[in-house]
Amino acid sequence: MRPEPGFWRPTANAARARKPPSRKAAEPLTLRWGFSSFDSSFQVAWFLQNIGMRTFTPKAEDIHHAWWVVDAADKPLGRLAAEIAKVIRGKHKPTYTPHLDTGDNVVVINAEKVRLTGNKADQKTYFRHSGYMGGERHIPFRRMIETHPERVIELAVKGMLPKNALGRVLRSKLKVYAGSDHPHQGQRPEPLDL
Repeated sequence: MRPEPGFWRPTANAARARKPPSRKAAEPLTLRWGFSSFDSSFQVAWFLQNIGMRTFTPKAEDIHHAWWVVDAADKPLGRLAAEIAKVIRGKHKPTYTPHLDTGDNVVVINAEKVRLTGNKADQKTYFRHSGYMGGERHIPFRRMIETHPERVIELAVKGMLPKNALGRVLRSKLKVYAGSDHPHQGQRPEPLDL
């Protein structure tokens, strides 16, 4: 025996069962005091189209690229790289736009004094490949920090930037130096406290 149309009874699988039609859906649309739900949705749509909710896109003259200097001595690598990536990307500014370069330039000094927490200094390795079969190279962190300390910070920040053409442009805004001297005094970088 089939149930009559509109009849609803719970089944074993309640997630797939259809719910009974609501009482509001069955009532005809009536105007109360000259106002309807259609009227209100039309007013909201008109507001969004004509007045507000516009996406702000900065123009070229609105974008200003400042210079910052960061001292990496005794700072944890990941936390340092996350803050640097945020500044390079421009997320600290109210004019941030995901598809534009609105970020600042960052100069990092004392890259050889950066530290890792826990046992990562003994366990972390950097991977690269020669392109030939069996050409895998795993470089331990200790050897990398002794030979090329600037690459440690560059690779950490690279992993936190977008992997596209914009990310390659943003990577050029990072200048890393192993010691405490840098050749960017002409740009008058301000110290960035992290």
